[in-house]
Amino acid sequence: MGAAGAGMDAVAGERRQLINVAYRLLGSLAEAEDAVQEAYTRWYALPRSRRDEILSPGGWLTTVTGRICLDVLGSARARRERYVGAWLPDPLPDRAEWGLVSEGGGPADPADQMVVDESVAMALLVVLESMTPAERVAFVLHDVFRYPFAEIAAVLGRTPAACKQLAASARRRVRDAPGPAAVAGDGRAEAVRRVKEAWERKDIAALVDLLDPAAVMTADGGGLVGTVLRPIEGGARIAQYMVAIADRAPGLELLERSVNGTPGLVARRGGTVMTVASFDVDGDGLITRIWAVRNPEKLRPWLRDG
Repeated sequence: MGAAGAGMDAVAGERRQLINVAYRLLGSLAEAEDAVQEAYTRWYALPRSRRDEILSPGGWLTTVTGRICLDVLGSARARRERYVGAWLPDPLPDRAEWGLVSEGGGPADPADQMVVDESVAMALLVVLESMTPAERVAFVLHDVFRYPFAEIAAVLGRTPAACKQLAASARRRVRDAPGPAAVAGDGRAEAVRRVKEAWERKDIAALVDLLDPAAVMTADGGGLVGTVLRPIEGGARIAQYMVAIADRAPGLELLERSVNGTPGLVARRGGTVMTVASFDVDGDGLITRIWAVRNPEKLRPWLRDG
């Protein structure tokens, strides 16, 4: 293979990293894929002589992807205001659980390319949504991906010192937000399993016992499917709502599945995934937060479950 071919392979090999950066910046797989595609379009639009001058194509692509994401985040505020009901980040499946890991020749689906770790936990992604676009970019690139502030400065068009301040401000937001308790994976899985069993029995009393009295449930239907438009507050109200859903959807099948790297539930009816729910669990094993994504456009990575 010639040097040009090897260079093209190296550039193409950056795609996985860029998708991972863009998803954490945007919370949307589709928007992340679009941002990365646009970055590659700009790369290949450069004259060959200009591309040859760039010592780090990966660094160039990351900078451009970051700038594109910054622009998307700037316009996202207005789009979120027009969104019907609450907006939640796209839930990520563990593709291995569904037997959907692609083999050979690089996966096309961005969900296949995601590295699932604590930086994609739903609780953190929701906090990231509360940040300014510049804070989010500084925090994700520095604290998650360890890019130096000198490189982040090129993305944000600010000094490295200003970027350091943005990351510190973002870090305070994360620290001040109600974070997930230090619960072992088995404890989380057990709490979610108990919710599943009580939900299947339509046992309101059991659900109330499993939910923190101040628990909050947020659902995202995007106006495309019926769901509550505002968060439901209080364990008793959430339990009543969950049982009402089960009553209205006979034949609903609940599956224990990893959602953004932590134990969650998938509600399936007639073989089609209808809802993906992720949970926060406190140190006593009580559910404190439920995020339920029902918008079918956000569930596409979950639909090919063979």
